Amino acid sequence: MNNRKIRVVVAGKGGVGKTTLTALLAHAFSRRGMPVLAVDGDPQANLAATLGIPASHPITPLTEQKAYIQEKIGGVPGRGGFMVLNPDVADVADRFAIPAAEGVRLLVMGGVQNAGTGCLCPEYTLISTILASTGYFPDEVILLDTPAGLEHFGRAVAEGFEYALIVTDESYNARAVARDLSRLARQCRIRQVILVVNRVRNGLEKPDTIGEMEGLFQKVWLLPHDSCITRHEPSVIPAVLDHCPIVGNIEGLAGYILAHC
Repeated sequence: MNNRKIRVVVAGKGGVGKTTLTALLAHAFSRRGMPVLAVDGDPQANLAATLGIPASHPITPLTEQKAYIQEKIGGVPGRGGFMVLNPDVADVADRFAIPAAEGVRLLVMGGVQNAGTGCLCPEYTLISTILASTGYFPDEVILLDTPAGLEHFGRAVAEGFEYALIVTDESYNARAVARDLSRLARQCRIRQVILVVNRVRNGLEKPDTIGEMEGLFQKVWLLPHDSCITRHEPSVIPAVLDHCPIVGNIEGLAGYILAHC
């Protein structure tokens, strides 16, 4: 792949299918022989189940890896210690990412209280540094599943990611969030901002409600409503194995990203 590195952040209103899209993209890229690191930046941490990792598999989020935080960040403010604000985190994936599928690893961040409010807590510093440093990681593809918004780690996302997939459905609230996220993505200087319209029911005919948003994005990508996904949830693996209709659309999206990197 000519040493290309693809760094994609997936954002949108809660419930529009961000995590499912992230998991399906991880499989799409891995089937092309590209090593993938899927990063769960959502405190709800549903990406593991969606990738097919059993609930019985113990996963400790990075924000709970106290020894690692102490090693990399140092002291805790207010307790007499000093914090390292630019730690070397090149080893984080090799130490804490777990296998999720062939060619796919999962790194679970965990939640941070007061993120994006000027917090200089060790956990926030660690996660921000990791996100900003993704360009140095060896994985060809890094996919970041986020909570609803880019503002929590805006500066770090700006430094580490070149693509933003803003996921919406046809609902008014989801479209309003998508418009706001397009503005935030541009403020983060993300090079390619793509609107992904999920659960399109009228074949793949572009919904009228989306027309107003086309000028805000470099590309609009439509995904069909696919009952195959809900039938097999939470894991996308059966959908991939059954060649559900949406899987082909995700393969096309992966191809588009590759062609424009």
